Amino acid sequence: MTRNRINLEIEIPTQTRYLGLIGNIGEQLAWDLIDYAGDRDLLAYNLNLVLTEALSNVIKHADCDNQALRVCISIEGNSLSIQVHDQGLGFDLEGISSPDPDDLCERGRGIFLIRHLMDSVNYRRTDRGNVLEMKKIL
Repeated sequence: MTRNRINLEIEIPTQTRYLGLIGNIGEQLAWDLIDYAGDRDLLAYNLNLVLTEALSNVIKHADCDNQALRVCISIEGNSLSIQVHDQGLGFDLEGISSPDPDDLCERGRGIFLIRHLMDSVNYRRTDRGNVLEMKKIL
């Protein structure tokens, strides 16, 4: 039986018009997994959502105009890792609280959704920029 092994690295401009493209790549990965026995439609939807939310947050908040964003997606066996690299100001992942469910405002739910849909979410600053890493066991 062939195991899943995929490594993608994509650079996009900091423009929201590329969000759909990156989301579609996440969806296609879900549908193409060889050994995945779960709900592919749900996984496709979730990967689209976390990719577009993560990139949308960087584009809106990172203040890194005219710089490319790098997205690295790797799948090794049953482990999926998504890394979003940027050169922006950064943020405190632990300082972001869950949104108030009674608040009808649509803003401020991206990190909450990413945390809910992925098994682990980490953020770190490096000498080459910031990295948001999201992992999921398939």
